Amino acid sequence: MIEKLDGTHEIVNYKKNTNIRLYDNIEYEEYPDHWHSSLEIVIPIKGIYRVQCSNEEIVLRENDILIVCPGTIHHYYACRGERLIFQIDFNVIHHIRSLESVMSMISPLYLISPEDQPGIHSQINKMLKEIMEIYDTDELMSEAQIYAKMIDVFVLIGRNYAAGSVSADVNTLKKKEYSDKFMNICDYINTHCSENLTLEETSSSAGFSKFYFSRLFQQFTGITFYKYVGQSRITYAKKLLLDPEKTITDVALTSGFSSISAFNRMFRNLTGYTPSEFRLMFRT
Repeated sequence: MIEKLDGTHEIVNYKKNTNIRLYDNIEYEEYPDHWHSSLEIVIPIKGIYRVQCSNEEIVLRENDILIVCPGTIHHYYACRGERLIFQIDFNVIHHIRSLESVMSMISPLYLISPEDQPGIHSQINKMLKEIMEIYDTDELMSEAQIYAKMIDVFVLIGRNYAAGSVSADVNTLKKKEYSDKFMNICDYINTHCSENLTLEETSSSAGFSKFYFSRLFQQFTGITFYKYVGQSRITYAKKLLLDPEKTITDVALTSGFSSISAFNRMFRNLTGYTPSEFRLMFRT
């Protein structure tokens, strides 16, 4: 349940003296467009649950695991049943570079179902049950234990994503080498996205030809090199837009775009909103 809304911003009421909240939700209630700075995990226990994000509706079935990334505007429809809601302030660990790369890959939502990803689903489900057990205790260092478990969850997601993305015609040793290399490349892009990153220079520094690099990069991330750079810039721009002192033009140029029109176009394509509309939603 949403306890406090400031416009579309959900102010999460964390458990006392922690940055974590976990609860059962059985309310037949619709939650309109909202966002929160916390990472959110939703697991239907009984019945389905419907969520909408960027004009796409997803129907969650029992035991599905949905990860909603921080800052994602989403909408829950009224559904009968029970679902587990877990919210955690991801800023505490977000600056671990490899975790930031995983977040970029799965943003804005990531669905893990027992049918499509049985191996990773069972492991993450087990970790989340362990988190629930820790949460119900008030033992010393319980919050630290939960954050450690969440790091394990994202390491597992990152490795699974990487292993499944490299071409089947690459041998096992090369898959591991390429997965590690491309995870580091994504880390570098996320850190330097505001700079003039080119395919030619990045592929050369990675030790690949431009064409082979392009193919491997798209296999690894699911998108082209330049689209990934653009997404990283938009993620950075979202943070800058929260500063009311910065103009839209300042944000566009600071985040690496050569023109305000290019910035506006990509921002709308990726979020469904213009930068000005996005800023207003986060201010109201």
